[in-house]
Amino acid sequence: MPDSRQQLTELLTRRILVLDGAMGTMIQGYGLTEADYRGERFKDWPTDLKGNNDLLSITKPEVIREIHDQYLAAGADILETNTFNGNRLSQSDYGLEDHAVEIVTAAARIAREVADAWTAKTPDKPRFVAGVLGPTSKTASISPDVNDPGARNTHFDELVSVYSEATRALLAADVDLILIETIFDTLNAKAAAFAVDQVFEQDGVSRPLMISGTITDASGRTLSGQTVEAFYNSLRHVQPLAIGLNCALGPDLLRPHVEDMARVAECYSTFHPNAGLPNEMGGYDMTPEQMAAHVEEWATAGFLNIVGGCCGSTPAHIRAIAVAVAGKAPRRPRLPEHRLRLSGLEAFNV
Repeated sequence: MPDSRQQLTELLTRRILVLDGAMGTMIQGYGLTEADYRGERFKDWPTDLKGNNDLLSITKPEVIREIHDQYLAAGADILETNTFNGNRLSQSDYGLEDHAVEIVTAAARIAREVADAWTAKTPDKPRFVAGVLGPTSKTASISPDVNDPGARNTHFDELVSVYSEATRALLAADVDLILIETIFDTLNAKAAAFAVDQVFEQDGVSRPLMISGTITDASGRTLSGQTVEAFYNSLRHVQPLAIGLNCALGPDLLRPHVEDMARVAECYSTFHPNAGLPNEMGGYDMTPEQMAAHVEEWATAGFLNIVGGCCGSTPAHIRAIAVAVAGKAPRRPRLPEHRLRLSGLEAFNV
């Protein structure tokens, strides 16, 4: 396959690239039932499977293929694989941990097929597949028991093992890059990055890496307590192609944190916010035009290299965003500084 790092780097110097939008939001629109999630293959499975969107890559592949196709038709350059919970820890919630590799492989192959079909139609606009490693359903830094601060429901070595397995499944389906996203716990992200790097070294392969953290509320911190710059300092050693933020907040509330990351990052930036905050019914009210207006201001301010949508976003949102950033100059990464950059909950730069 072509060198995706070289291709992406060349494109990122010329224009802002567009990531796709929400998978879960689109799946909800299909009104799928428990029987749809089970399919014929898992019709007698002992636990409920509705809500396990990753499993649909096996039981309803036509739905996942159609969603990917709609996002590329809307102008997306990069597809995210339907693998947010495609790992043993998350799939254990459904008793499907032994099917994690099969689920990830199926999802990545669907995305690969759709992206390749669009690249063949428009070779002047190549499409890329980002193999998604989600945060898992466990946290290595935060106790699940308020009465025992030292308790943990996973640990670094377990996370490395889980992420290594998922990474190999993504690579087997020829993804163009790896995306570690929706990071609420930096230690989980460190385990994921370590696992990816170890797989690259052991298997003699290499792909660009993207990292995307989550600011959980107006405090401007991740769930494990870090500021944007501390989060960046914690992971800059990985030398990602791009680093940024996604989920939790809409583009209005995320803006100051986008500016912070654009200011400190010595690599390309990537952002995909929610379509606003959820309403009382759990839906998202920000229109494509409203979301695109915010994103256009980010682009004008020089914050953007890669941008897309997270929860609540649809192909209509991505189409509006693609139009809004078309012709806008991409952000130039900050020049590396030879200084000591440390991090606790806050950054400490010497």
